Amino acid sequence: MSKKAKIGIFTVVLGASLALAGCSGAGGNYVDGTYEGSAQGAKSEVKVAVEIKGKKIANIEIVEHGETQSIIDAAVETTIPEIIEKQTTEGVDVVSGASKSSAAVIEAVAEALEGAQK
Repeated sequence: MSKKAKIGIFTVVLGASLALAGCSGAGGNYVDGTYEGSAQGAKSEVKVAVEIKGKKIANIEIVEHGETQSIIDAAVETTIPEIIEKQTTEGVDVVSGASKSSAAVIEAVAEALEGAQK
């Protein structure tokens, strides 16, 4: 099997896994506060803090990671704004070239949002 085919299968499996792992639904069902979550990235655990204001996702910060800085930056620049815009992790795609790190951000945010739900 080619490397490209393996990556395609990984992306599909990862997407399905995240969908089944309890990714949060639409915003507006959250309790205000700051919630933390974590998930395994390519090199390390990625920890995030999700701030809920007015029952919506207001801000997401990476609070700790050991990932390659340029790779986590690519994940942060694309993934975090998309989560905030959609008010959910559902349907947020991993970033090509930073798939494990961006998947970790998505999974960590989903975990934090589970704690923020009513």
